[in-house]
Amino acid sequence: MLRQPLTTRLRATLFTSMLSAAALSVPATPVFAQQPQVPTDFTAIVKQKMPSVVAITTRQHVQEQSQMPSLPEDLPFREFFRRYYGDGAHQDQREQIRQALGSGFVISQDGYIVTNNHVVEGAEEIHVVFGENTNVPAKLVGHDQATDIAVLKVDPQPNMTVASWGDSDAAEPGSWAIAIGSPFGLGGTVTVGVVSARARDIRSGPYDDFIQTDASINRGNSGGPLFNAAGEVIGVNTAIFSPTGTNIGIGFAVPSRTAQAVANQLIQTGHIERGFIGLSLQDITPPIAQALGRPDDTGVLVASVEAGGPAEKAGAQSGDIITKFNDKPVENGRSLSRSVAAVKPGSEATLTVVRGGKTQDLKVTVGQRQEEQSTQMGSLDQQDTGKRLGLALSPIPDAARDQLGLKPGTTGVLVQRVEPNSPAAENGLKEGDVIVSANNQSVTSPSDVANAWSQAQQNKRPVLLRVKREDQYLFVAIGS
Repeated sequence: MLRQPLTTRLRATLFTSMLSAAALSVPATPVFAQQPQVPTDFTAIVKQKMPSVVAITTRQHVQEQSQMPSLPEDLPFREFFRRYYGDGAHQDQREQIRQALGSGFVISQDGYIVTNNHVVEGAEEIHVVFGENTNVPAKLVGHDQATDIAVLKVDPQPNMTVASWGDSDAAEPGSWAIAIGSPFGLGGTVTVGVVSARARDIRSGPYDDFIQTDASINRGNSGGPLFNAAGEVIGVNTAIFSPTGTNIGIGFAVPSRTAQAVANQLIQTGHIERGFIGLSLQDITPPIAQALGRPDDTGVLVASVEAGGPAEKAGAQSGDIITKFNDKPVENGRSLSRSVAAVKPGSEATLTVVRGGKTQDLKVTVGQRQEEQSTQMGSLDQQDTGKRLGLALSPIPDAARDQLGLKPGTTGVLVQRVEPNSPAAENGLKEGDVIVSANNQSVTSPSDVANAWSQAQQNKRPVLLRVKREDQYLFVAIGS
């Protein structure tokens, strides 16, 4: 298991003084500001916060099938092996025990513990290890797959240490980050680095907003805390980027702003409620901004409006440019999705849109996102046992048709994203492509492409896509 980050800003107070030349009869000289205080080590923080960090072990029974190869006819003593061990011509189904290891941290004296969803997902038994010897059972209070956060509950332990939440928005690149966890089962491991970046989108979900850190994070760190230099939790270590599966200095943590809100809701209700308004969004690129006559690429373009959804009822239209949500500027589609998701269903919110060069406010009653709803418009995920095509698609925004060079009446869907190493990427599809047909059938919605891909997989043959790229058309055959 992996994941852990941490950051914090070191602040110094600027002390200046001016000496009176008249009083001392000497020329006035400035006293230079003191340099920020950098800790010589993190011993005090680690001693104080280490007891709040726990190791988490899980067990799960799984059925695994194996098939031994048939015994050769000319094998010496073949009859002996066949009689006592079987001839291998049948499948052997065995029950295996799958174990997992991760980290977590205590957030209340009541015994609530935060970790990653992927650490405990599907577990039949969960145990929490305090220090080196105290092993206690835990129950799952609730989990959220979208943010990879889960909350456990144990009986309160004597002298239990609690970790305090910090402000992840105050963590800036270059500030200290301290990760504590159980990498490879080595409990109580401390690594130190800095915050490398914020608001990272690693395409693991619709609400990606990770802190990136170079504090060493490895398997088993998942769910552990990322502290700042004040000893506050600014993130929950969740993932690493590595071609080998071990640390190369690129780790990611769920920011405390998100993790704390999710944990609190799970403790209160056992599940997560997210706001939903029924819009498909597209970020405004400089070329699209130019085509729309916009002075810059701020805001987000409405690609389509869900029929009967809250946004349609409020009067939103395809081609609207959303510049604010509840009077806060909208930077891009991801930021708007997170803002909407954070609103309590049933609440009223304000969408500020630009339509036809004029700005207007739309009052929308936020609905509730259903768990089974697709979190990314047009994302062609795995269906049944099929393989992912690796595309995120949307209807073609009317305002972008001229920029894309589409003639009136041309149907198709716009490729918004191509997943790396996917079949779509391997066969050369690119962001900005327009898919106009699939298996020689016209395409009018993302589901047309999804259905064609699913049918092609069932028939064990490639799907044939006709693509418009810039000023030319081409055919692309993609197999699974």
